[in-house]
Amino acid sequence: MSICGLDFGTSNTTLGTIEGDAPVLTALEAGHTTIPSAIFYETDGAVLIGRKAIESYVEGAPGRLMRSLKSVLGTSLIEETTWLGRERTSFRDVIAYYLGAVKRRAEQATGRELRDVVHGRPVHFVDNADDADRKAEQTLRDIAHEIGFDQVTFQFEPIAASLDYEREISAEEIALIADIGGGTSDFSIVRLGPQRHGKVDRSSDILANDGVRIGGTDFDRQLSLGVVMPLFGFGSPMKRPGLDVPSSYFHDLATWSNINRMYEPRVIADIRQVRQEASEPELLTRLVRVVEEQRGHTLAMEVEDAKIALSDTRRADIPLQWVAPGLAAAIGRPDLVSHTGQLAERIAARIKICLNQARLTASDIDAVFLTGGSVRLAHVRKAITKALPSSRIVEGDTFGAVGKGLTLEALRRYGPGN
Repeated sequence: MSICGLDFGTSNTTLGTIEGDAPVLTALEAGHTTIPSAIFYETDGAVLIGRKAIESYVEGAPGRLMRSLKSVLGTSLIEETTWLGRERTSFRDVIAYYLGAVKRRAEQATGRELRDVVHGRPVHFVDNADDADRKAEQTLRDIAHEIGFDQVTFQFEPIAASLDYEREISAEEIALIADIGGGTSDFSIVRLGPQRHGKVDRSSDILANDGVRIGGTDFDRQLSLGVVMPLFGFGSPMKRPGLDVPSSYFHDLATWSNINRMYEPRVIADIRQVRQEASEPELLTRLVRVVEEQRGHTLAMEVEDAKIALSDTRRADIPLQWVAPGLAAAIGRPDLVSHTGQLAERIAARIKICLNQARLTASDIDAVFLTGGSVRLAHVRKAITKALPSSRIVEGDTFGAVGKGLTLEALRRYGPGN
């Protein structure tokens, strides 16, 4: 069949097709059904995506890396342009190239042309901005048509995850689906069961949907601002009393989707000027080096790696000797919690909103199905489970549940007889 489910994520992307009557995620890279949502434009004109893109950047190949592409949807960044080689290219065109490459890889791997897609989407691309939310979905729809899809429809990502989970249960239940991803955190309360799985219309089974634009990249940003960016001048004083070094540089450098802004010539010139007027110019010298060498993503990846490591260990070290001899940062679990604890609480607060939408209490929820990479953070899990203390906790396919559920939805919408 020419149908598929496409989970274009902030951090990773999957694409599923139907084999027999079951969803199967396509190997988009050798041995991997997930592919990082990353693209690298080499200065010689070559364009790489996924792990190869990240590897080339880390190995020092000259060029421009972009990650967290999904985060620009619904924002003014989507039509902004950035220098790629000798030309300026819009972020919209970057997303189109990436998704087109993913589609081609899936077609090559499956040996079939993919024409109809159910695209995943968060409950809200942008918080409290209905127009921006509609524009974000429309942008993805337009791109999907441009890269060769005919029928393009959408499903909320936590609803898709619920369809994957439903295949595992043997009795009817009410479940809260928590999809805590790289860019957003989304919740759905759904009535599930083996007798309901084959229903054509599932709208009455969806009891609540809500979400917030907080995800793993926000944890990266807060951790970076709290622990790493002070080593580069964040919060340090200017020579003029009462003034600090402008903070916008550090917020952009700590935000995945904004890092490339730092490489504009005018920004580098501004930082050099600020360095002359700073009380601790040696800190700004470090910042200048990172920006001039376009290694902002290296910083971000090292912070991300430390955050992930803290899921299993109590301390993680960030090596920064490539910036200055002997420079390093140490992060412990208490640092992670102190800098990102409010984010975890804001995520969990959406559960109460969902319960109110569904007119249910916490005790009515039979199971909590967890998916998305950020559920691995202990304080995030704790905040979610604390809100639903009597519910059974179910571990989902961290990076594949949404993609498989979208594929099941594609079968329902586009399959034989539909």
